[in-house]
Amino acid sequence: MSGRIMSLDFGSKTVGVALTDPLGITAQGLEIIRRDAENKIRKTLARIDKIIDEYNVEKIVLGYPVMLDGSAGERVEKTKQFGDKLKNRTGLEIIYQDERLTTVEAYEIMDDLGISKSDRYKYVDMIAATVILEDFLNEKESKRG
Repeated sequence: MSGRIMSLDFGSKTVGVALTDPLGITAQGLEIIRRDAENKIRKTLARIDKIIDEYNVEKIVLGYPVMLDGSAGERVEKTKQFGDKLKNRTGLEIIYQDERLTTVEAYEIMDDLGISKSDRYKYVDMIAATVILEDFLNEKESKRG
């Protein structure tokens, strides 16, 4: 493996970002990209470009927000549009990863870490992106083994 895998948790005003280590074994949260309005995406895409260059990212795992019953809602369509923009802009492979319950898992992790309820918004999207990436890596590993 030559480059890292980046995971994105795409939300209406934030994008949580996580990356694998250089060997592609573990996932670490990197940051949360925040924007003023849902449709103001240019600076978000520019920041993602910088992360791709800085960390030698070779593929992107994008959280896929299907409903608990597996159906697609409005967020799925917005996520697909964002994924298409990313693919066209970066030329990288975009892999959609089911993100059901990742936010719930992120809140459980923050409980375990003792992060106060008032501070959780500072971390939830980044932790969710990390969980999405861990799920992707675990699925990839289980297919290998």
